[in-house]
Amino acid sequence: MKNSLKGQTILITGAAGFIGSNLVLALLKDEEPVNIVGIDNMNDYYDVSIKEYRIKQIESVLASHSESTWTFITGTISDKEIVQKIFTEYKPSVVVNLAAQAGVRYSIINPDAYIDSNIIGFYNILEACRHSYDGGETGVQHLVYASSSSVYGSNKKIPYSTEDKVDNPVSLYAATKKSNELMAHAYSKLYNIPSTGLRFFTVYGPAGRPDMAYFSFTNKLLAGETIQIFNYGNCKRDFTYIDDIVEGIRRIMQSPPQKKIGEDELPVPPYAIYNIGNNKPENLLDFVKILQEELIRAGVLPEEYNFEKHKKLVAMQPGDVPITYADTTALENDFGFKPSTNLQEGLRRFAQWYREFYMDR
Repeated sequence: MKNSLKGQTILITGAAGFIGSNLVLALLKDEEPVNIVGIDNMNDYYDVSIKEYRIKQIESVLASHSESTWTFITGTISDKEIVQKIFTEYKPSVVVNLAAQAGVRYSIINPDAYIDSNIIGFYNILEACRHSYDGGETGVQHLVYASSSSVYGSNKKIPYSTEDKVDNPVSLYAATKKSNELMAHAYSKLYNIPSTGLRFFTVYGPAGRPDMAYFSFTNKLLAGETIQIFNYGNCKRDFTYIDDIVEGIRRIMQSPPQKKIGEDELPVPPYAIYNIGNNKPENLLDFVKILQEELIRAGVLPEEYNFEKHKKLVAMQPGDVPITYADTTALENDFGFKPSTNLQEGLRRFAQWYREFYMDR
């Protein structure tokens, strides 16, 4: 059943993040009137000025959408008191949990951050959703949360389907995301909370995360440094453009899993999982070639730049997998939607943004 988002109060955690901020922008533009509450800890895992830029973009759009409201709170979802206060004060009907410590490689050197944000933080969100029904309140009608393609680990079967077993994570980051899915399922079963997990596949685009390959490669090439291409270039990634990710989230937000009572007279968990990916893995060497072309086109790098001098093929990194490839059949069947932005177009928009953000200001 499709529910309109207009007039609803929506809590978005990780609202200054790449996906979170773009979701806020889309909701303000297309779902007016809407009341959005955002929380983000604004940590320095990467350049905070990019997060501040995203918040300014939201404020700029809000100025021309006066029927909607935007409340931003600086804080962490691992602080239970802050989370409880937000739910008590604003009573969100839809919650989109995008706050998380991201990155496979960082989880190897700083696991504490992942337990704090991805496990404890998500538990606090689940508990707040549970208690939103206290006293006969309407409560949270749909919890949507970020999972990751990393949960598939080194599965040999491709494309990856949500029907596949995902019991062998190869990084702590992946383990925390699988844990989120299990925790959400338990809360859906016990407390009848409609929840949907989204397994994102390599999200990219303007104002993205600087630790992602397309962004870090650009930084290094501009600085004259060497970029490392893992598994000697024999990796494939299902790159998914940010606008496609946001459109998928918006559609899913409006359709919570239905509440049902089973034969045992207990709730059947109103629970779902979807892949959101481009369904078209790209070889990393082809990806680097397209990135080079677009950086030159945008004037970020000169035409005579010697790319071969700045590329090095190296072995696979711990925690990495050779391929990510999304089976998006369920997303297409249930929502009539499939990501479609091709890599050339997506990287062109990124390169243009990079030029404007770093070189033309």
